[in-house]
Amino acid sequence: MARPAGKVEKNTDKAPAAARRGIQSIEVGFRILDVIRKTGRPMPLKEIADACELTVPNVHYYLVSFQKVGVVQQHADTGHYGLGPYALRLGLAALEQFDVFTTARPIMAEVAAVTGHTVFLGVWGNKGPTIVYRVEGSRSRPLLELRVGTVMPLLSSALGRNFLAHLPDALTRDLLEQELSSSQPESHGGAPGNSYTLKDVQAIRDEVQKHHISRCRHALLPHFTSLSAPIFDMLGEMTAAITLMGPVGAIDDELESGTARLLREKARSISAMAGWVEPDGDAQAG
Repeated sequence: MARPAGKVEKNTDKAPAAARRGIQSIEVGFRILDVIRKTGRPMPLKEIADACELTVPNVHYYLVSFQKVGVVQQHADTGHYGLGPYALRLGLAALEQFDVFTTARPIMAEVAAVTGHTVFLGVWGNKGPTIVYRVEGSRSRPLLELRVGTVMPLLSSALGRNFLAHLPDALTRDLLEQELSSSQPESHGGAPGNSYTLKDVQAIRDEVQKHHISRCRHALLPHFTSLSAPIFDMLGEMTAAITLMGPVGAIDDELESGTARLLREKARSISAMAGWVEPDGDAQAG
């Protein structure tokens, strides 16, 4: 016998809601695990329960199950609970599977669509800051000088300034000295008249670290400006950056503009997928 049409439609409407509902016990369990993770040390049962705002017996049931699969371990000498060996294996597996290029592509496409301008993904290569991917926006002008594989200068590009501010001096020192000693800044991709002192270098670093974004106007290409936001790994080390570039006046490149906030937000979302945990102060600043 055929089912009444109305009944079929009713069940179909409920399906998406059921799929979104999820399993509450799993969410509660990961809340417990997150308390242990954030504390950074083995914890007594009652302290875990208090932090989760759950009863001690309820938390104990979860911990017993987590122990059985190795996500949690109980230390024999104190009875405290910490993350177990399987949690470590999960973390390592996640690190191996994370690919900044794959993760960044759809986010960069979104930024290009929203702003209408060119977006680059850059990493630190053998010769310095290097473009590894780019997405064109609807308002983009052809930038033939900035192809995939192009090595960018440290001082006269937003991408380079980002790495200069975040990488250890040992990694950037040689390239920085070359650019500071060059009598022709144009050889580094800059416009005529670009010259920098050690005081300028420190000012660049301070500005990037204060605003969590770098900016470069007119220096790389005349009449162009760019903003670059850093991407961090789980250890808090900068591994890449997304950079927005367009004509001066067409982009609001103020460091606290909506464009800058968008770029910072998207870079942070990529960092979060890599396991980076944003410091509380930085979250409030951004």
